[in-house]
This record gives sequence, C-alpha cells and structure tokens, in this order.
Amino acid sequence: MWNTKLTKLLGIEYPIIQGAMAYLSEANLVSAMCHAGATGVIATGGLQVDAVREQIRKAKDMIDKPFGVNLMLQSPNKDDIAQLVCDEKVAFVTIGAGNPVPYFEPLQAHGIKCIPVVPSVKLARRVQDKGADALVIEGMEAGGHDGKLTTMALMENVLPEIEIPVVAAGGIVDGRGIAAALVMGASGVQMGSRFLLAEECILHPNAKQAIIQAVDTDSTVTGFSRNDSVRGLKNKWSEAYLAKEYSGAPEEELMAMARGTNWKGAIEGDTENGFVLVGMSLNRLNRIQPVQEIIDELVTETEERLALAGGLLK
Repeated sequence: MWNTKLTKLLGIEYPIIQGAMAYLSEANLVSAMCHAGATGVIATGGLQVDAVREQIRKAKDMIDKPFGVNLMLQSPNKDDIAQLVCDEKVAFVTIGAGNPVPYFEPLQAHGIKCIPVVPSVKLARRVQDKGADALVIEGMEAGGHDGKLTTMALMENVLPEIEIPVVAAGGIVDGRGIAAALVMGASGVQMGSRFLLAEECILHPNAKQAIIQAVDTDSTVTGFSRNDSVRGLKNKWSEAYLAKEYSGAPEEELMAMARGTNWKGAIEGDTENGFVLVGMSLNRLNRIQPVQEIIDELVTETEERLALAGGLLK
C-alpha cells in the first residue's frame, strides 16, 4: 500500500482517482477502479437526480470501498444532486465549474470529503482556507472542460503554497506521469483519458478506436478564445466549430453548434460530427484493457520510475 496524504484521506491503496467523464463514469467503471485499489467518481453532468441515485446505489451494491461523485456547479439541478449526495453519504465529492465553498459545510456535516477542482493558486488558497479536504489542479492537457494553464505550471505554482492534499490532473496517462507528480509533491493524480480505453468503460467502440489511432498532434481545443475550453480529437465538427469561433460567431450560434456533440461522439460513436473528449497524451493510449490490468501497469511503472530516480544523484 502506498502512503500519501490522499491514500490516508480516502482510505485507498493507490492515490489514483478516475476522473468524472460525462455519460461514461458510471457504477461499473467506478466499482472496477475501487476493486483495483484506486477509486472512481460517478459523473453527474447531464443526468437527472433519479439517474444519479441509481448509479450511486448500483455502485454501493458492487463495492464496499470509498468512491466519489462529481458535483458540476453549472448543472441546473446541482443543489438537488448535492442533497442526494448527502442523503447517500458517499465518501467524497469532486466539485467543479463554479464556486464550491457554499457546499463544503453541508457536505462535510454528512461526513463527505470535499475535493474542489481549481485552476490557480488564488483559488487553491481560498478553498484551503475555507475548509476543503483536498483539491485537484487540472491542466489544459486534460480532455473535456479545462483551463488555460498547463499541469506542470499548476504544480510549480500551487504545490509550494498548499498544505492539504493536492491531486494533479491533465495529460497524465502512465506511471511516469504519476511518479513525476508525486516527486513534485502531489499527493495523488486524477486520470480520465487512460480509462476511456478500459473494457469497463461504456465509451462507444468507434470512439475508442479513434483514440487508439490518434497521434499527439490530433488534439484540439474549442472555445479557448471564449474562456470555455473543451479538449478532444480533431475532426470535421471541430474544424467547422473553430472556423466559426475565430471568425467571431456569436455565443448563441456556437452553443447551438456544440450542443449534444459529447453524447454524439461518446455514446453514439459518431466520431466526425460528435466530439470525442480526450486529453493530449494520445500516443500512450493505444489498447483496450481491463481496469485491473491498467492499474497494475500504472503501479509497476510508477514504482520502477521512482526507484530509478535516486540513481540520478549518484
């Protein structure tokens, strides 16, 4: 068992959190993560409360280990989902896309650990001062919605300033990335893209194949100029969107154009007219594996890399 602030906080064997991926991070994937010694997060974006409840209870039936739920503060039903999380007493929540502070007290009163996702030192300090149990710093290398700073820059800037456990995310897909984050002072990592290719992930086979065939230069970001960055694979849709974005199209037109494209890519498997959300480290995402095998590889790679690190100073 590894020994970091995050493993102690969550009571897990390995400090690896499966990131919340809309429509994909559900009970089967989460339970596989927990059985493998890491932990998972149920994504709630785009789901009604009853659907979230169903996923939480399904996960509880499959595992007796700690798992989390993601609270998306842009969701119109965020308060209802927060109440559900309190009622169901899940182990922890990751909180993003808004101000997480008002949710700390009610969640923590029900024994739920609060782990907000922050994009800067200023916000990292603020959530620490307001009582966050840990925090995630997510670089622009991550798939899906992300910020404008890189993972390396976030670690350089945030880690020296923060005492609570810090989880690094964005572009980390193997043990080398995990080792680097731990050596820099992170207490763990959050990974999404690597688990898109898990056998237990319900990502459409077409989308999985598109990721496997992709190379490092196939990553693109839409919405960067409008402070609404979303990263995924280049395709016909992204080229059309970017042409409109940088020609000054109004927000309403862009929002209409983007609506439903995540579902179309991830669930329907339309890899040209949908948007397959995945991070930048594409060359390492090259085969479909069971979660247990992925975790075993990550652990072995991390331990090997950390063992080699000491020799650099001899």
